[in-house]
Amino acid sequence: MRVAVVQIGALRLTGRAAVAATLTLLVAILAALIYFRARILSSPLSISAALWIAFVVNWSVAASKTASAPTQSRESRESRRVHQRLLNLAMLLVFVPVPGLDRRILPAGSWVVVLGIAIQVASFGLAIFARRHLGRFWSGEITRKVGHELIRSGPYRFVRHPIYTAMLGMFVGMAIVSGDLHAFVGAAVVTFAYWRKIRLEEKNLSELFGASYDEYRRTTRGLIPWVF
Repeated sequence: MRVAVVQIGALRLTGRAAVAATLTLLVAILAALIYFRARILSSPLSISAALWIAFVVNWSVAASKTASAPTQSRESRESRRVHQRLLNLAMLLVFVPVPGLDRRILPAGSWVVVLGIAIQVASFGLAIFARRHLGRFWSGEITRKVGHELIRSGPYRFVRHPIYTAMLGMFVGMAIVSGDLHAFVGAAVVTFAYWRKIRLEEKNLSELFGASYDEYRRTTRGLIPWVF
C-alpha cells in the first residue's frame, strides 16, 4: 500500500497530512491565480504557473516513491529557515505585481514568452533527471547520510548542483515570461538564496569526501557546464 508523502525542505508529511498539505498548497496557488486573474489567467503567465504546480506535485510524488537514506547530521534549523524565507520571498516577488516594481523591462513579443517557457520546461526536466540520479541521497536540507556516496553520474558529470541549476531556471524562465521588474527581483533573491546554500553545501561535501570532492570540483562547474 502506497502512502502519500510531501517533503518541503526539512518538513516531511505522510498519509492524510501529506494529502491535506498538497491540497492546501494547490488551493493557495489557485487562489493567487484567481486574485490576479487579469495579470495571470489571461496571459502566458498561466502556463508558467501551471508548470510550477506540476513541479510541486511531481516533487511530492517522487518523495513518496523514494526511500531516503538515514540522516547522520543536518544543517541547523535556523540556517534552513533562512533559505526557506528567501525562497518564499522570491516566489512572492515572481508572482505578485509589487507596487513600485510593477513595470515591464523586457520587450513584448511571442519570442520572449516562448523563450521563458522553454527555459522552464528544460529546467523541469533537468530537476527530474538529477533527482533520479541522487536517489535516496536527495534531501531538501544540507545533510550527511548514512553510507553517503558522491554522485557523479548523469548531469552530475558536468555540474555539481544541477537541481539548483533547475530551480534557478524555473525562476528565470518565469521572470522572462512575465517581463516585469518584480519578477526579476524575485529571480535575484532566489539566486542569492542558492549562492548562500551552495557555499554551505560545498563546505559540507568537502569535509565529507575530502580529496575526492576536491578532485570533483576541479573537473566540473557548479551550475553551468564549462561556464560557472
